[in-house]
Amino acid sequence: MTATATVAAPTATATATARSRTRAWLMLLLAGVFEIGYALAVGGSQGFTVLSYSVVAVVFFLLTLFALSLALRTIDVGIGYAVWAGIGAVGAALLGPVFFDETFTPVKALWLTVIIAGVVWLKLSDSLKRPQAENA
Repeated sequence: MTATATVAAPTATATATARSRTRAWLMLLLAGVFEIGYALAVGGSQGFTVLSYSVVAVVFFLLTLFALSLALRTIDVGIGYAVWAGIGAVGAALLGPVFFDETFTPVKALWLTVIIAGVVWLKLSDSLKRPQAENA
């Protein structure tokens, strides 16, 4: 007697869940981009004394919170917040020298690499907790 393995096709619910998770991670990435814009605008606002930078900072702040709140509907708060903050920190550190009189040293590069690795591992750990398909 030969045993054959059957592979169940993904259910509509599983497909919808996968799409929802993908959208949430894309929204989290967008929130991180808005966070970079916010951090740079706050830096340029000189303590909110430069009107143009201050207005841009407020707009980016509202956008980043909105996008983050949408992402956190699906992604765990701890993971989402850490990824969002990591994207903002790395982006601001990389773009600070481009827009402002800041330095970028090998030591900063090393620690930013550690942050990026942490963000990647958080994403991978979130991927591993997908619900397992039930055996029929």
